Amino acid sequence: MGERYRLAHEERGDQIQWLEPESASDAQRDALARFDALRLGLNRELQLGLFEFECHFALYPPGAGYRSHRDQHLSSDARVLSCVLYLNRDWKAEDEGQLRLYMDKPETGEYSDVLPEGGTLVCFLSDRFWHEVLPAHRERLSLTGWFRRRS
Repeated sequence: MGERYRLAHEERGDQIQWLEPESASDAQRDALARFDALRLGLNRELQLGLFEFECHFALYPPGAGYRSHRDQHLSSDARVLSCVLYLNRDWKAEDEGQLRLYMDKPETGEYSDVLPEGGTLVCFLSDRFWHEVLPAHRERLSLTGWFRRRS
């Protein structure tokens, strides 16, 4: 799936590896199964029409970030819900590297920050929320993905 989209290296500093179900490890298959259970629950409770989940591992070296953006591509409205599962052990506030979610547009200044503490799952509407990754003082790792509808 990921081959369809280009990486904007001038906007983002992460390195990514797409998670492909056919070559996934047992732990990765377990994570995908849990995301699928979440998808089914979201469809049952919120009737979002989520069809599939695409995801990649994202590694940010110290000092790297990702400029403010939304996760919906201009050419497609398939991405509905963005999800970030943090995989960082022993993260401290002084490590920084927060995910900054803007409540409206970045220019308004109203936002909420989430520290990338291991085990934290953040989900938000892909077409609604502008967000950015602030630079961290240490390596930052996440499983980042999108629940998609049929396009």
